[in-house]
Amino acid sequence: MSKLSTSKLENDPAAWRGHDMMARDDWHVPINTTQRKELDSAIEHAKGLDKNVLALTKNDFPLPTLGPFLSALNNELEGGRGFVVIEGLPALELDEETGKIALWGIGQYLGLPAKQDGVGSLIHSVRDIGASVESTHNIRSYQTADPISWHNDGADIFMLYCLRAGKSGGESKLVSAVEIFNELVRRRPDLAETLERDFWFDTRGQRQDGARVEVMPVYNRHDGLLTANMKYRYIHTAQRFADVPRLTKRQRQSLQWAQDIANEPGMAMEFPLAPGDILVANNYVTFHGRKAFEDWEKLEEKRHMLRLWLTIPNGRPLPSCFKDSRIYGEAYERRLGV
Repeated sequence: MSKLSTSKLENDPAAWRGHDMMARDDWHVPINTTQRKELDSAIEHAKGLDKNVLALTKNDFPLPTLGPFLSALNNELEGGRGFVVIEGLPALELDEETGKIALWGIGQYLGLPAKQDGVGSLIHSVRDIGASVESTHNIRSYQTADPISWHNDGADIFMLYCLRAGKSGGESKLVSAVEIFNELVRRRPDLAETLERDFWFDTRGQRQDGARVEVMPVYNRHDGLLTANMKYRYIHTAQRFADVPRLTKRQRQSLQWAQDIANEPGMAMEFPLAPGDILVANNYVTFHGRKAFEDWEKLEEKRHMLRLWLTIPNGRPLPSCFKDSRIYGEAYERRLGV
């Protein structure tokens, strides 16, 4: 048995239980009236510059008091519980382009945007395009109305900005990846050890070099920290490739146990994102998911989120297996100053 798997991280502030968090309100981060006015003013200022959204800098988006407030959230995202929900931003009154300006400008105060796909997109619209992950090999879960199993995104953190909610369903789910590992160690240390070994991940056609899979563990112990990489759905879709090793019984068990533990009563958080909310979470210590949703019929009313991935200035050291990763390689290189 690996020594790594026998050591729990119960003193890590990122090891929490959902029922405890849902009883607290300190993860809700509302902006005040002054900060909202600053944000409205910054949006208008940025629009007046007539720049491409992706060319806007922090100087183009002045936030005298909101900016330092946002930057300070990084201390909670890395080294703290690992997530916050910013509340009270404009949403329903914004068109998509203005929403992107708002999210991009806010993001400038937390970190550097990171690429989210093979063509280098820095902002994604998260909405149902009527396709299926199972029937289309380059469609990703966020482009459907499906329930999304527990996973994490790329880069250090993700920001998910709700512009419009669906007709019903679609609640966000968040769970501590660290506490899931702790629970596996308590109950099945053999499965915890299995998750520290290599798995094959479907890249969904998003790598520029054409590689169809990436190989790395689900959990990595590095520099005294537990760093997770869970893509439950994409580990299974990678099995469509004949040259990918078949998942062993132990591997399937370990993945399923992690999902099942996350779904146990009291383990995860579940909450709706209202228009004007931004969920911000550390990808290395949290997994997130989503319930299936029913959407509105009119296009202008349909569920619409905007997503940004960022590397942050206080980001943790990353394991070497992340170096060649499509979604973590950029963060790894930035740590090295590349």
